[in-house]
Amino acid sequence: MPRHSPPPAALTTISHTITVAAGVFAPGHLGALTTVIGFELIDAVLEQTRSVQRRLRALPSRVGVYFLLAMCLFPEAGYTLVWDKMTAALGGIGPTPPTAKALRDLRRRVGSAPVRTLLEVLSGPLARPTTPGVRFGPYRTVSFDGCSSLKVPDTERNRARFGTSDRNGYPMLELMTLVETGTRALIGAVFGPTAEGETGYARRLLHLLDADMLVLWDKGFDGNDFLAAACGTGARVLGRLRSNRRTPVLSHLCDGSYLSVIGTVRVRIIDARVTVTCGDGTVFASSYRLATTLTDPRRYPAPALVDLYHQRWEHESAYYALRHTLLGGRILRSGDPAGVEQEMWALLVLYQALRTVMVDAAQSRPGTDPDRCSFTVALQRARDHVVRAQAVACVDPVGPIGRRILAALLLARRLRVGTRKVKSPISRYGERQDDGRPDTSRTVTGLDIEVREPAFPEPALPAVSRDERRSARADRRREQVVALLTADPGRPWGAREIAHRLGDITLGSMYRQLSRWARAGLIHKSGPGVYTAVEDPLELLPTVQER
Repeated sequence: MPRHSPPPAALTTISHTITVAAGVFAPGHLGALTTVIGFELIDAVLEQTRSVQRRLRALPSRVGVYFLLAMCLFPEAGYTLVWDKMTAALGGIGPTPPTAKALRDLRRRVGSAPVRTLLEVLSGPLARPTTPGVRFGPYRTVSFDGCSSLKVPDTERNRARFGTSDRNGYPMLELMTLVETGTRALIGAVFGPTAEGETGYARRLLHLLDADMLVLWDKGFDGNDFLAAACGTGARVLGRLRSNRRTPVLSHLCDGSYLSVIGTVRVRIIDARVTVTCGDGTVFASSYRLATTLTDPRRYPAPALVDLYHQRWEHESAYYALRHTLLGGRILRSGDPAGVEQEMWALLVLYQALRTVMVDAAQSRPGTDPDRCSFTVALQRARDHVVRAQAVACVDPVGPIGRRILAALLLARRLRVGTRKVKSPISRYGERQDDGRPDTSRTVTGLDIEVREPAFPEPALPAVSRDERRSARADRRREQVVALLTADPGRPWGAREIAHRLGDITLGSMYRQLSRWARAGLIHKSGPGVYTAVEDPLELLPTVQER
């Protein structure tokens, strides 16, 4: 039988046209994100910050800004690989491929001022008044929160600027942001060494608040001065109180909350216990004590405010997108503080540009909650368009990234609970007690909010100050530790075991206090985190108290 050759494979030829800037400016683009960060905007920012090149080079400053953003879009790639992705679809148009040193020199020439100014232009609330999930009554909900888990390369210059971490060896960066909770868009951001503390950085963002905003924050932001400064902007506040703060009861309200005062600010206190029932029958409860300047219990019922406080966790989702989805858990690439500053501003600009595209896509379809837009879809689509140099001059208000987001909308947010188990052995939260949460995410089938009224009569406020009470607790704890070690002089005690015996102190505080007492000679440090008694520690107590 004659043999028949197989039919030739069917082929299709696909061609497309791309539009980029002319000449040496051709590599300067960010794909479809160029519609958010356009040529004119970059040129204006460079002009404002006096960063325009003095003569036209093979690598102009505008191209340098786009290279910085692409560098954050592809954190896994080196300089030359990032350049290859920006020029992959140009077909040889543009300058000769530069060396890694030329690109590093380009970074230094551009500096951090243009990308910082660029973030100031792009940052701000993105939602319209009618966008779902962004307002509580007449107020736009925003939140303060810090992130201290951003790692920078372990170099001498970075250590001198940011210090070193006891947890993982890398110098750590503290990032503080003000975020619109409904869209997770950045309203403002500052960063620096972790030593300054969260409230110190948050004060630099207070000028961004206005009377249209309701600010959510976690424990640690309830200091008297910070609360007064935040309320002085005209914004309303809903925040969680620390467990050791005592608030006087001025008058009881109809929903179980009560009026009180913190410093000079009149507030309303809501003491609630939230009981969660999961689909598998697991039940656990948590207590929340909230303070708010929304003092009308009929217009703003306590259960509604407790439920609203859950929106603060949208801020954690924003940090997850920044650290894990965008950076992939990597440390920053810059080995000196100036480069770290430049890279962080570029990273925040890129994050805000992606959020802008996502919110614009959601608002193009009325009734769509921005929570349903996938950050991962937006990121991967943006990376594809950079490599293909597509939609650089797109005039579509939604754009190809927005259309892909709308085609892959997430399901409507369902009520569920996630685990808060600490997996990292070096985490500062490793000593948290088990609160009964399940080990894996579960669907919530029941949620009960119980507002608890204060007991009668309310105990009188102490006559001594907080610092005096804190000093008295430290003196009492020191005497307990000395007595514990003296009872068995030859036994080495670990800090964890001592903290467990006392029962009212965290392991971190125990480490700090034990180190201080060892330096004072009250106890002896025989090894890392191991302590023994000295011969006559009680004779040293008056000397230590005088210090």
